[in-house]
Amino acid sequence: MISRLKGKVVERKDNAVVVEVDGLGYEVFVPSSVFQRLDAATDPNGNISLTTYHYFQMTPSTATPFLIGFLNELEKDFFLQFISVSGIGPKAAVRALNRSIAEIARAIDEGDAAFLKTLPGIGQQKAKDVIAKLQGKVGRFGLIGDQAVKGPAGVSQQVFQQEALDVLVQLQYKKAEALEMIAGVLARKKDINTVEELLNEIYAASRRP
Repeated sequence: MISRLKGKVVERKDNAVVVEVDGLGYEVFVPSSVFQRLDAATDPNGNISLTTYHYFQMTPSTATPFLIGFLNELEKDFFLQFISVSGIGPKAAVRALNRSIAEIARAIDEGDAAFLKTLPGIGQQKAKDVIAKLQGKVGRFGLIGDQAVKGPAGVSQQVFQQEALDVLVQLQYKKAEALEMIAGVLARKKDINTVEELLNEIYAASRRP
């Protein structure tokens, strides 16, 4: 099972890229919301790291492997929630997720079927199915956005921490607990410089045993 790839993007297609790793080219499908941010996620050496979902599309005579790529575990976790809705397969989900995950998650949590209907392949009934299955389960994805939120040059760390604290309080954490989580992450990861990075690390830490 392929769970992560790091290499150079050598070809771009519609909703897919070819990533070369040690001379091997892997075709990776990516949602539009991820595709638009690939350049910003590429390191100075031209490499990109993708968290992947590896699955097999089954037919009566064949099993074709597919890779779907994301920039972080949060995006992959939301994708797994999305495909848990009956009738939405992995390839259909790649096509549907053409808006930011934060926007889609908020629409689900607010029961906004009109917004969900604007996603490719999601009609009226499917929008209702998504809300029925996921409403109340994806709120954290609406608060922990999938676009970097960098402060202006020279912004103080106190302001940066306050923004993260405000989000955690909205997520129903007690203020003292939130402050402790923020301090713990910043002690371990001194190079964090965006609110998104801080929140993503807090979320990842909460899932570790």
